Amino acid sequence: MSTFQNISPSAQRVQAALREAGLDSQVVELPSSTRTAKEAAQALQCEVAHIAKSLIFEGGHSHQAILVIASGTNRVDEKLLEALAGEPIQKASADFVREKTGFAIGGVSPVGHSEKPKTFLDQDLQSFPVLWAAAGTPHAVFKTTAQDLQRMTGAAFVKIC
Repeated sequence: MSTFQNISPSAQRVQAALREAGLDSQVVELPSSTRTAKEAAQALQCEVAHIAKSLIFEGGHSHQAILVIASGTNRVDEKLLEALAGEPIQKASADFVREKTGFAIGGVSPVGHSEKPKTFLDQDLQSFPVLWAAAGTPHAVFKTTAQDLQRMTGAAFVKIC
């Protein structure tokens, strides 16, 4: 595992966002991929449900990034998301994700985005005392809680899956 001084620039940006939020969480880079919730769970030796995956959608009218932070086992119900977002949504392209967040797909963090997205938190995240989230690269993660995710993002917990 890497320390803050020698992690990638994207992971450093996430670490800075965590510090700004007053959290002690430490970004770590792992030798194996954490690109998917399943890969992250294998690398961290935890349950897939304990992975807080960050999914980016594009608002169909606003073209704003819409971030859903969901439990790793859950699939976002796009009809529920459209109702919550107040507009049609579409899957975001890799270019859109990079432009709006500053991160590549597979490393999108819940914090440290280039532009602040409209954010929703999967209510199921509250079921777990410890969560792991991506930290800017497909190999970087940080340990967190549902309450800290809410505090960092200002998002509400909703039924989204």
